[in-house]
Amino acid sequence: MSLPTSTEIRDLIQSKVRDPELMLNIIDLGLVYDIEVQEADLKTAEITMTLTSPGCPAGPEIISNVQRETHTAFPDLDEVNIHLTWTPFWNPDMMSDEARDELGIF
Repeated sequence: MSLPTSTEIRDLIQSKVRDPELMLNIIDLGLVYDIEVQEADLKTAEITMTLTSPGCPAGPEIISNVQRETHTAFPDLDEVNIHLTWTPFWNPDMMSDEARDELGIF
């Protein structure tokens, strides 16, 4: 079986993983910065993302959901690694137009 593409993983996360406080998917919120699929010794998905703030109480849940949903949808992956970063620091300008409209941010 072939490995998923970064676009397939991005689409999955967009449809399955929401911020439980804002009730919007984390792709439209701008929390996912990069997705790479690698096949070396292990078949891995390397997901670089952030949270809305370092103290985000939903952070562990969001990260767990990204890993669980990706593993479930793409069982051929040996690992789903989350790289949490604060650079660049998240801000509302990173959200999609749809997410800003939903939250009333113009």
